[in-house]
Amino acid sequence: MLSWDELRTECLACRKCGLCEGRTNVVFGCGNPDADVLFIGEGPGRDEDLQGIPFVGRAGRLLDDMLLAVGFDREDVYIANIVKCRPPQNRDPLPEEREACLAWLRNQVALIRPKIIVCLGRIAAGVILHEDYRISQEHGQWIDRAGVRMTAVYHPAALLRNPNLKGAAMADFIKIKQEADALASKEK
Repeated sequence: MLSWDELRTECLACRKCGLCEGRTNVVFGCGNPDADVLFIGEGPGRDEDLQGIPFVGRAGRLLDDMLLAVGFDREDVYIANIVKCRPPQNRDPLPEEREACLAWLRNQVALIRPKIIVCLGRIAAGVILHEDYRISQEHGQWIDRAGVRMTAVYHPAALLRNPNLKGAAMADFIKIKQEADALASKEK
């Protein structure tokens, strides 16, 4: 396992797949490296590629609003993606691209040691939780793996496309905050 500085340095120089050819910036991750809650998306979009920070576009602003609405601050959690470079035209990352990046994410998880992992959308859930994950049927359900509570929620971009899903998404975020608070109170 690499240290944070080693991991960031190596990740920023990564050329393991073709996504490196079109990137402006590697989108490593952001937030509290000691966070209890880790949010994982699928990959950076245009705004994220330009700024080098995950979830800073319209979907990111919605994510921030949802976090604040339930009592999280962006600086209290850590946010990362399955792939660290933007897929062309925001397409889904290909299996070989996801595989090339997974070691970075695994190292991030090992360093953070979160108590809760939240997958943002079906792509992240399919990689982290199980391959045939159905976000419309399984969102908000908890899975315990290696002492970590895991769940998935609708991706904020999906909520922008279909605002009717926002109620279910907010209910999931409320449950995530309740779970985080319950785990924190057990530590005291």
